[in-house]
Amino acid sequence: MQIDPSLHSKADNYKLITNLVVPRPIAWITSVSETGVINLAPFSFFNAVGSDPVYVVVGIGHRDNGEPKDTATNIQDRGEFVVNMVTEDLLFAMNISGADFPPDQSELTAAKLHAAPSVRVKAPRLAEAQVSLECKLFRAQPLGANTLFIGQVVMLHVADHLVGPGMHILGFAPLGRLGSPSIYCRTIDRFELPRMTYAEWQHHGK
Repeated sequence: MQIDPSLHSKADNYKLITNLVVPRPIAWITSVSETGVINLAPFSFFNAVGSDPVYVVVGIGHRDNGEPKDTATNIQDRGEFVVNMVTEDLLFAMNISGADFPPDQSELTAAKLHAAPSVRVKAPRLAEAQVSLECKLFRAQPLGANTLFIGQVVMLHVADHLVGPGMHILGFAPLGRLGSPSIYCRTIDRFELPRMTYAEWQHHGK
């Protein structure tokens, strides 16, 4: 089947792309409003896009009424945010934080979570998260009804038990988003496949 997105509704295109480009990591973003309210919200249009410097990218859509979401407003206004990674023990809390809370209420309180101080940014990280990435806004790019936020990672917080020799990360199993409206996956089923060189390909191909 061939599907031309220009011939389909925004809702259909959302279903297609979010169910086909999978799995996606979840950016559980903490940010702070102008009045000091800590906002916590999950976004799965998220990934790492560079390592020198370290950059991550997050796509945040507008509300149904066309207004920017609280996270987008906070990032634009404050120029910083923290990406916290979601593990299975935090799934229920993450689901709560995705509700449409009013801007003057913090999702941390509703989800019974706690803020911890960051080092390089004023926005706090999530105390319960095994991994948190402090980010300073590098660029915000409007993309239709979304805004693409590129953040430079200026500090990483990683639970001690995850860091092995040579900075290898061991035993980290974040959740992934599989599709709309509410399908997730675990990342505990893994295998290793060493990258092949051209010379090795030549040898094995003969």
